[in-house]
Amino acid sequence: MESAIKTIEQQALEAVPSLMIPLAGRTLLAPTVTVAEMVAYSEPEPVPGAPDWLLGFVEWRDLKVPLLSFEVLSGEGVPEIQPKSRMAVFNNTGVSDDLPFIALPTQGIPKLVRVTEEDISEAEGLSCRALERMYVMLSGEKLLIPDVSALEQVFIDWQKNQ
Repeated sequence: MESAIKTIEQQALEAVPSLMIPLAGRTLLAPTVTVAEMVAYSEPEPVPGAPDWLLGFVEWRDLKVPLLSFEVLSGEGVPEIQPKSRMAVFNNTGVSDDLPFIALPTQGIPKLVRVTEEDISEAEGLSCRALERMYVMLSGEKLLIPDVSALEQVFIDWQKNQ
């Protein structure tokens, strides 16, 4: 019995609970510890004069959280909000204590996956741009690990210039 418990504990340590977060034209892969909460999409409060990538602020747990468009920051247009759209609220990565959370709108409902070393590999032939940490293959699907710290820094830099 004791060896069975150790086996289960070892398997739990080797698997990383993660979310596959659908965006327009790509799917992000993020460990669940980086995502504070997935919430229903709500219309952001616009910020006059803000860049297109800053969709506005949303209320979440009595905080105003900036809602950023990953797609616009990647040089694409603002995606249309879908009936199944959600918001992924990301935890602070330590870039600034003044920015506890950022949020990204999704194009659907994220999928929970357990990622093991055997299941994932770096996608070959794809170079990362700004805000992209790494492209990976997981169970035959190409996913993008975002650079959440860089996303935070983009907002902080914009905010400093206001």
